[in-house]
Amino acid sequence: MSKNSNGNKKVKNAWAFYDWANSVYPLVITTAIFPLFYESYAVHDTLTIDGTENKVVYFFGWEIINTALVSIVTASYFLLLCVFLPLLSGIADFAGKKKAFLRFFCYLGSFACMSLYFFDIDHLELSMLIFAIAGIGFWSSLVFYNAYLPEIAPVEEHDSLSAKGFSMGYIGSVILLVACLIFVMSQDDQSKGDATRWCFVFTGIWWFGFSHVTYYWLPKPRIQNKVDSAVIWNGYKELKLVFKKVKKTVRLKRYLASFFVYSMAVQTIMIMAIYFGTKEINWANENEKSTGLIIAIIMIQLLAIIGALILSKLSYKIGNLNALKIVIFLWISLCVYAYFVDSPFQFYIISAWVGMVMGGVQSLSRSTYSKFIPEETTDTSSYFSFYDVAEKLGIVIGLASYGFIEQLTGNMRNSIVALVLFFVIGLLLLLRVPKEEKALA
Repeated sequence: MSKNSNGNKKVKNAWAFYDWANSVYPLVITTAIFPLFYESYAVHDTLTIDGTENKVVYFFGWEIINTALVSIVTASYFLLLCVFLPLLSGIADFAGKKKAFLRFFCYLGSFACMSLYFFDIDHLELSMLIFAIAGIGFWSSLVFYNAYLPEIAPVEEHDSLSAKGFSMGYIGSVILLVACLIFVMSQDDQSKGDATRWCFVFTGIWWFGFSHVTYYWLPKPRIQNKVDSAVIWNGYKELKLVFKKVKKTVRLKRYLASFFVYSMAVQTIMIMAIYFGTKEINWANENEKSTGLIIAIIMIQLLAIIGALILSKLSYKIGNLNALKIVIFLWISLCVYAYFVDSPFQFYIISAWVGMVMGGVQSLSRSTYSKFIPEETTDTSSYFSFYDVAEKLGIVIGLASYGFIEQLTGNMRNSIVALVLFFVIGLLLLLRVPKEEKALA
């Protein structure tokens, strides 16, 4: 059996192996080591607002709270992704460029990770640009990675193969995280800062190196059409067509409205949770802070798998919509409790809570959407492209709101109020989703 044929076990394993390669980015850079490094290092001055002392930086002449800057920069590059990814997806599908684009964005992201070694508070604008490029590389490569799934495996294997990739990604990222922690903790206090920078290099090398297993086995493009101006806009045309179809169905339209709103809060919490832990929790000292936050991160990772399994069984018994209503209510309760959290023990409770509902709400949201796509649909990739754009736009609004509220009030806790509002509106919209599809005239 050639490596280009559908159903080849080695091809499927190699596809899943890309999760092993790239999952180190969201764990080490987005969630764990970089947030700890950034929050303590990226400081030009301090500013007291309503009795709360904040670390601030100067960014293009503006005085901005350092964690608010992360929210705003991340929201900005997600907005950029919403604009150009549909364009690149249309080109990749037509011209057979999926592997080329996957490789390009992987290289872009992995080399940006390595370049974070040179993160410099005196050149913060350039440093944050590198941070944004790493994120663009990661999220963009995922689009073309996911697009390979229908090509290498039959529909009935999609769920199991995706789960395999998720598991491999979890194992690989935890291995590197533990190795990085051992490396950093083995250094004396003066050397820990430089050792932390080397963790960014290790992340980029891991991502870059292991990705080549995937490139070797993924099938070569079957089509290599010439790209013209009409093809360039195919991605946008497909999104517009899906939007028209969505508007004609009650259940899918109402569900997407709910998902769009509550995902603003979900994604914002996942990205900003550790920054909250660094600023709003009363740790005894810096060592307790670093150790405590890493414990919380590993706890979230472990419980996310358990939570996803529990929610999957719950949805089987009571239905997807009812299970989603329960999990969103749990998110609301979590946010209300988080507003009052200030001790390490309370933060561990919050971390366990996040872990239990984090993985489940993501997987259940996507599977619910797939079930609501009209049965006669043949081009499901266009529907999922629309779903991805909606999710990223939600991230833009959620992170921007979080960052601006913190910047205006000087208190990250006030941003939680906006997240509660997003969840409440999302839940109310979800209550309006009918169990059966209703077509509009």
